[in-house]
Amino acid sequence: MNADQLPPVAPEVTATLVETLSPRLRKRLDAAVTKLGARPTRRDGDTVTIEVDDETELRLHAPGGAVTRVEDIACGCLLAPACVHRAAAACAAPTAETAPEPAEQPAPEAAGPGAATEFDAAAPPVTASDAQRVAADALWAAGAAVLEAGVDGAGAVTQSALLRAAHTARLRRLPRAAGAALSVVTLLRAARAGDPSYRTADLVTALAELLGTARRVGTASGAELAAVSGRARRPYSPDGSLRLYGLFTEPVVTESGHGGVRTWVAGGDGRLFTVGDVAPGGAGRALGVADRAVRLGDSALTHRELGRAGLAVSGATVSPDGRLGAGKGVRAVTARGAAWTEPPLAALWEAPPAEQAARALRAVSRYAEPDGGGCDLLFLDVELLGAVREPGGACLLARCAGDVAVRLAVADDDPALAHRDNLALLAAAPGTRLRIIGRLVPAPHPRLTLLACSHPTGEGTVDLGLDRLRRADLPDPAAPVHLAPTQPAGPGAASPLYLLERRVEQTVPAGRAALGLLGDVTAEARRIRRGGLPTAADLLTALCAAAGRRERDLFGRLLPADTDGFAAHWLAAARYTAAVSESLCSAAWIPADATPPGDAPTGATSAGDAPTGEAPAGDAPRGETSAGDGPAGAPPAPVHAVQG
Repeated sequence: MNADQLPPVAPEVTATLVETLSPRLRKRLDAAVTKLGARPTRRDGDTVTIEVDDETELRLHAPGGAVTRVEDIACGCLLAPACVHRAAAACAAPTAETAPEPAEQPAPEAAGPGAATEFDAAAPPVTASDAQRVAADALWAAGAAVLEAGVDGAGAVTQSALLRAAHTARLRRLPRAAGAALSVVTLLRAARAGDPSYRTADLVTALAELLGTARRVGTASGAELAAVSGRARRPYSPDGSLRLYGLFTEPVVTESGHGGVRTWVAGGDGRLFTVGDVAPGGAGRALGVADRAVRLGDSALTHRELGRAGLAVSGATVSPDGRLGAGKGVRAVTARGAAWTEPPLAALWEAPPAEQAARALRAVSRYAEPDGGGCDLLFLDVELLGAVREPGGACLLARCAGDVAVRLAVADDDPALAHRDNLALLAAAPGTRLRIIGRLVPAPHPRLTLLACSHPTGEGTVDLGLDRLRRADLPDPAAPVHLAPTQPAGPGAASPLYLLERRVEQTVPAGRAALGLLGDVTAEARRIRRGGLPTAADLLTALCAAAGRRERDLFGRLLPADTDGFAAHWLAAARYTAAVSESLCSAAWIPADATPPGDAPTGATSAGDAPTGEAPAGDAPRGETSAGDGPAGAPPAPVHAVQG
């Protein structure tokens, strides 16, 4: 049995079942989850049955596709309902999404001229209620407990505390923090199960998002509180009539087994919109959906055709992230498209690469606001240089405006898609000039995942995930793969920031105690300071000091560790490394002969969550010092999220 064979279980159901266990059974819960995972299962309609042993069966009833009541999990053993089997089954099953997102939700009607707006300047700013503060404190405590125990120690009991806190937060209208807690639980289960798709960096980001959002609830007000609280459903706002021009279509294949396509279109004013169709089905569904009609008005265009044609839409509705709604009032008819070299699409390629990268970086930031909008695509004119070998495989090197060398990577390695084969063919055509569309990959060097390009023959465009190039399309069909010449390292190649990043990531799998065993980190801090990152050096020293600090009572007995203080130090370090990494990424796109604005790299942000006082997060690449750093052992100040 694996988790995919079980129906999703609501967070509150799992939390309730674990909380009702006796202390003795809680100690056996993780072993019971592992044992239950090896037992056979069978499905009969809405009911999944697990054979606990030769005489005992455990049933999960999911009439709506998910288990939403405690009574829907029934066990036939003698100890039921107080047995460990019910809680083990709930912990082994996927977590259900308690607030499914509809295809479209109309925006609320505009207020009358005499009505007061939600954030009226004359009215006092709205602050979090006492119930919301309590829910946020519970989320903080649950996240800090995960950091204290690490992945190995964050078993089913720790996860149930997170699930309970997430359920309470959702009831208190804090869906953003609740969603972050569910993401942490999902990643913890993937890590403990040895899922090959698990990455420690993803869990670091999810934990920092959870802790940062929970801490901001108590201090935010007005519009900031609305952003911190988040939205349970995606709102769609009326946008009148739109004249849209197709750009390209990309396949979408998720790790959860969903597949489909997303078609990008542009308006006459340069705004970007998407029309998607994603559902369970994987790569096979993605290839099939590309030739199905788009779900938008009365249009008969397929997704593949829309990527090269146009639409005239009336009654359009648009979400904050640019998704077009398909409500009953939307009308759409086929219209003429535009080539990438014709207006209005040609204007997308006119912005300098550095400016486009800074804009895209705000959209892909690890801690960007959910409704911040923005787009992560870059539109570049490049000259192909050849292939470059990397530890994870090979990528394509190209040169764009400003003589900036850009690495073009595969967007999806699935063999059913055409990404890798097309990239290999393009590597055999050095010197070819192409107009490309790619998605920014945050890295110390300019890097994109290649999504679409103009055809090497100059006729039309190529959706690199769906269309397959042939050797006959290349200038020299018999040419082998060409290796690009060695390029100089970027401004972030020699940055010692990785020394702090390494300690931040080590905390997640091993827990606080393991970090406390490192001992003296003076040598690492000195090296970081020599690299021009004094704030990073102070954060590293403070983080390791907090990890190893344990007080004793009058009788010499160890007191409980300060989990809140350590979590604040860890959060400050995690947010700081993310901010500096984004600064280095933005600086890498600036041409060598250009002068960056100001004294710091473009895109540097402020890391106000340092435990030793406020310090700039951009004091990286150029050796500037920070005037706001306090002593390494200073008590942690309230941690606030970095505003991108």
